[in-house]
Amino acid sequence: MAADRSGLLKSGVLEARFHPRIEEIPAAAWDGLRTDRNPFLSHAFLAALERTGCIREDWGWQAHHLGLYEEQQLVAAAPLYIKGNSHGEFVFDWSWAAAWERAGGDYYPKLLNAVPYSPVPGPRLLAGHGPEAPGRRALLVTAMRQLADAHGLSSIHANFLAPDDLPAFDQHWLARSDVQFHWLNIDKSGLDKSGRGYAGFEDFLAALNHKKRKNIRQERAQVARAGLHLEWRRGDSLSADEWRQVHRLYERTFDAKGNHAALSREFFHALGEGELGAATHLALARDGAGMAAMALFLQSDEALYGRYWGSRIEVPGLHFELCYYQGIEHAIRAGLQRFEPGAQGEHKLARGFLPVRTHSRHYLADASFRKAVHAALARETEAVDAYAADLLEHSPYAHRDA
Repeated sequence: MAADRSGLLKSGVLEARFHPRIEEIPAAAWDGLRTDRNPFLSHAFLAALERTGCIREDWGWQAHHLGLYEEQQLVAAAPLYIKGNSHGEFVFDWSWAAAWERAGGDYYPKLLNAVPYSPVPGPRLLAGHGPEAPGRRALLVTAMRQLADAHGLSSIHANFLAPDDLPAFDQHWLARSDVQFHWLNIDKSGLDKSGRGYAGFEDFLAALNHKKRKNIRQERAQVARAGLHLEWRRGDSLSADEWRQVHRLYERTFDAKGNHAALSREFFHALGEGELGAATHLALARDGAGMAAMALFLQSDEALYGRYWGSRIEVPGLHFELCYYQGIEHAIRAGLQRFEPGAQGEHKLARGFLPVRTHSRHYLADASFRKAVHAALARETEAVDAYAADLLEHSPYAHRDA
């Protein structure tokens, strides 16, 4: 499918247009529509992905961002991509693609409303805070459907949606849910950030049951005995050579699993610049030979987001130390409301992270195919509900309900 810049939807004075590069949209106009400071929805983050070669048609990604305009002024927008595969999405529809293609259809290309390579919940329909916002979010969804129908696409997928996004999707969209594990800055008396959060890491440990508290202390002690130097750094404090080392450690993680590292060295350097440099943080471990391991995070005003990990050494507990415990300590220091360490991993439950539901919506153009997938999703939803309920029965906390 070739990129089409023309607007399909016209509602009164509102017109939808599609952009093959986010840099066609002024950063101030895009960012002015964000309802929070989630860095993954920032113009800077999405533009850096495109500018540094991470969004490539031969990798299955073609930017096709949607803007809703009123008299040439951007009043709503959505990150949108034409996808030639399902890599880098984290809401898995490979079985749907296989079933549709067995039936003789073409599943790809499809449309994706999401942030590439980032299973981070947040707004996907950007419309600001005003009373017009709900209606404009609904118009963005309508424009996506018109585009898909005009080009005969099989489907549209909106992943890791914020709660305010959900009402924009009508009964023609299939609902899907999953579980992530988030750390919440709630002290042992049950107060949230409207009262006070944890006073420090020991205060957090005191809220856990004895077994979990003991295990975490043992894991941290293993790292301490390894004699590594640990430090927390902001992205704009790293040198070019340090960013080169960070990227190499990131690549090692993918190489070890035989996977492709989609984010370029140039993109990592961009994380150290300007707005992104202030939002990016790293937990680093050094030994006598230099940088030995790293965990990379991004931060908003309310949350810390864990993203990437890499190491050239094997030290028991080091992954947990850099990816979880250093992040929790920073979140407490910074007074953040929560820490989202990434997708999957029920091992996080034992380390103070609690199950949280994530939400996606899916439009399948063919009615019979949509009906079949709806039936499969009903079974999947029942299983996810049971899984989430079971997790809540095993809360690591001793002093409050999960």
